Amino acid sequence: MFDVETVKKRLESFGYEVKADDEFALTFCVGKVRSSIINDINWKEVPEGLEHIAVDMAAGEFLLSKKTFAPDDLTGLDLDYAVKQIQTGDTNTVFGVGEGTQTPEQRLTTFINYLLSYGKAEFSSFRRLRW
Repeated sequence: MFDVETVKKRLESFGYEVKADDEFALTFCVGKVRSSIINDINWKEVPEGLEHIAVDMAAGEFLLSKKTFAPDDLTGLDLDYAVKQIQTGDTNTVFGVGEGTQTPEQRLTTFINYLLSYGKAEFSSFRRLRW
């Protein structure tokens, strides 16, 4: 289910330690994403098929606000490992460690943008007409 607790768990999976004073910001981000999705697809609730996207979007909104207003709170995030290549046949995963010239802030920005935008194309599968 798409709620604050699920977003907290997702943030913890990224290495962010959720604090008690993050509760309002998390609740706001969840509400913002919920409203955005509901308005886009014309449903009364976020459908089950979009919950994983909604959780990532809410986490992205939260991390963006933290990056903007309290960047020191994001020191626990480990952005050194990025998946560079995944091959399905014969399972080949390559991690791009130390590659590129991106600074940690640029990697964080790229990651946040990914969280905010990934899966939006799936909205059209759930869209209902408005009369």
